Amino acid sequence: MRANVVTSEGLNLGDKDCCSTPCFNEALVRDLQRSLPSNDALEDARILFAALADRTRLKILFALRNKGELCVCDVAHVVGMSISTASHHLRKLRDLKLLQYRNDGRMAYYSLRNEMAEQIVIDVLRGQEVSR
Repeated sequence: MRANVVTSEGLNLGDKDCCSTPCFNEALVRDLQRSLPSNDALEDARILFAALADRTRLKILFALRNKGELCVCDVAHVVGMSISTASHHLRKLRDLKLLQYRNDGRMAYYSLRNEMAEQIVIDVLRGQEVSR
């Protein structure tokens, strides 16, 4: 068995998921480094994925994908929670610019702002159904 040796670059040579001979393609690495998104863009993506990591929010997006718009009361019943809790989740999704809303008197209606949110939910959940 090989002893764990850590190189000056922080590579653990005893790790079977690591190269046994430290090297790298300098041109490729530099190209990839230049193509990385900005820290601001990565932070926006992190916030979006953190919000989408919530089952309730995914259910809401899934429910809205083909139904046009739903009022807060309908969303609450679909996901099985109080109106105030549903409203909290809807507001979070709206703040992330995934949902749009309109007021009609005392009623608030929500719908998907664009196809991005719909496509994320469809792709992810379809992938899960296929793998089962």
